[in-house]
Amino acid sequence: MKRLFIFLLVWLVSACGSTVQPIVQSSSETTVPGATAPEGSVASVVTGNNNFAFDVYRALSSREDQKGKNLFLSPFSISSALAMTYAGARSETEAQMARVMHFELKQSRLHPAFSALLARMQGKEGYQLSIANALWPQKEYPFRDDFMRTGTVSYQGGIQALDYQTNTEGSRQIINQWVEQKTQDKIKELIPPGALNQLTRLVLTNAIYFKGKWDKQLNTANTAPVVFWLNGTETVMVPMMSQTERVSYFQNDTLQMLELPYAGKELSMVVLLPERNLRIGNLELMLSATTVERWMSSMTQQEVRVNLPRFKTTCSYDLSSELIKMGMTDAFNPSKADFSAMTAKDSLYISQVLHKTFVEVNEEGTEAAAATAVVVRVRGTTPLGYQFRADRPFIYLIRDRTTGCILFLGRVMNPLLTGE
Repeated sequence: MKRLFIFLLVWLVSACGSTVQPIVQSSSETTVPGATAPEGSVASVVTGNNNFAFDVYRALSSREDQKGKNLFLSPFSISSALAMTYAGARSETEAQMARVMHFELKQSRLHPAFSALLARMQGKEGYQLSIANALWPQKEYPFRDDFMRTGTVSYQGGIQALDYQTNTEGSRQIINQWVEQKTQDKIKELIPPGALNQLTRLVLTNAIYFKGKWDKQLNTANTAPVVFWLNGTETVMVPMMSQTERVSYFQNDTLQMLELPYAGKELSMVVLLPERNLRIGNLELMLSATTVERWMSSMTQQEVRVNLPRFKTTCSYDLSSELIKMGMTDAFNPSKADFSAMTAKDSLYISQVLHKTFVEVNEEGTEAAAATAVVVRVRGTTPLGYQFRADRPFIYLIRDRTTGCILFLGRVMNPLLTGE
């Protein structure tokens, strides 16, 4: 099985600033430069992304304020956003970020490998996938040429100067409007009021949008209200989609797993359903890139009666505390952060890492979008087959089948919950 996972992306680094100038280039409309990195370098980036993905998922799923809630994130979005920030890090700040992000390559190889990975996700048929990046610097602020070049070349970020110092709110609105446009209006208010201020120096954004139809669309006539077990005693009625088809399938004493391809069969959704006597929290503790890959390598083609609820979820997180607990401490510490590769003028640090996602799954297919903001400031049943009945909390992911890259990762605790 191929080892590439990918998780979609939008991100910002912020910290005060200017007059709006046109974006020089847009990543979704140009060819990715530097897309010829060695295969081993790309594989290293993917492995790091995979490991980081499940680290973040476990951290979020165990948060007290997330218990009983649906969860959906784009780990690749977070990873890519922090990789751009990492280009400006040095000394212990750089070392800590590398450990938390599972970056094994030197910076000179890491960023071209990200560029090559992004290139592989572009131009595929059968679904809509758009990835766009932009850098929003404070007008006339002296960023180092090498740092800005990494953003524009390896991550294909267009450049537009803003004035955070005299027009903070206007700058926030401009960036949010850009994110909304690039995500088909699915991600709104990525940067909330107060996230930017007169100490903001740079915002880097990437917006990702996905829409794909099932390879075999489900018949709406088969959808009917069904009991969904929230836990061992509580239930709700949900619209359950139903269809019998031949799919990749695996089961053991822990879970059932199936893969539903999208049109073109280059992307798919993989659903992990814990056995009835196993709480979803116990399954979450088992999750890792290696474990999921091992399960997927054991999948075989089977005739399966698929029952999957319709659901729609919007999630919003501040990941700062999770990243600090995972070991990225100095980057958030105004007195210790070393982003001297960004600028020689001031001491910059990360104040927030904001992440927002959207997903809707129905009989036609799936629509999903994600955004990440890294805010950087200056210091101051079928009888002949199997039945897969997702009538209880489950985990799911959307992946690129040709590379093995996961695009999104989430869980459904209650299909009727749609808000943040």
